[in-house]
Amino acid sequence: MNIKYGMILAAGLGKRMHPITLKTPKPLLKINNFTLLERAINLMIIHGVREIIINVHHLPDQIKSFINNKKFKVKIRVSNEEDLLLDTGGGVLKGTENFGENPFFVINPDTIWSKNYLEEVRSLEKIYFKNKKPTLLLVNKKLSIDPSFNGDFNLNNEKISKDSQNQFIFTGLQITNRSFLISEKLKVFSMNKIWNRLIKDKNLYGLESNQKFYHLNTFDMYNKILSLNIID
Repeated sequence: MNIKYGMILAAGLGKRMHPITLKTPKPLLKINNFTLLERAINLMIIHGVREIIINVHHLPDQIKSFINNKKFKVKIRVSNEEDLLLDTGGGVLKGTENFGENPFFVINPDTIWSKNYLEEVRSLEKIYFKNKKPTLLLVNKKLSIDPSFNGDFNLNNEKISKDSQNQFIFTGLQITNRSFLISEKLKVFSMNKIWNRLIKDKNLYGLESNQKFYHLNTFDMYNKILSLNIID
């Protein structure tokens, strides 16, 4: 059973990517002739997702035009955050209003997604359906080309924890559903708030990725990734 819904987080300001993101939203930056946004959309489509929500805030008209011009073979709608940036959790809660009780992917296009992740997406889905709890794709920080990552979590027998020393980085891909978000009273909030609560209750699950981790977070890292000539 494939999850049919997904949300892509494309509303960030991209401040650490200045000056390039002053005129181009980060999701539309290209690696090997594919934009970051297109990579995320394609991974979802290949897996079988049929409806995608993309939230927008910074330079939203460029993202809307890109979506309209590409004519992806999937239903794509935009969640508008132009007046107020809702952070990751608030953005997901607003954007997925029409998903009902269905589970959905949330994917951050800052990671250089490719079809190489497809098998891990399938495995992530299996873990979600087995436990019926939010499930994150993590990667050992040793696999990151960016040595500055301190680590977000630890992972033991599919259970995620946060400790004084953390070995795993969140890749930017998760599966969840709205039941884990709707109790939040604030309009603007981070997914970290939800995850911390789930970790406390031992209800956050994870899968370890074996892919080399390319994550575009600064202008210098963008230039570094371009120089590597990544082969998809």
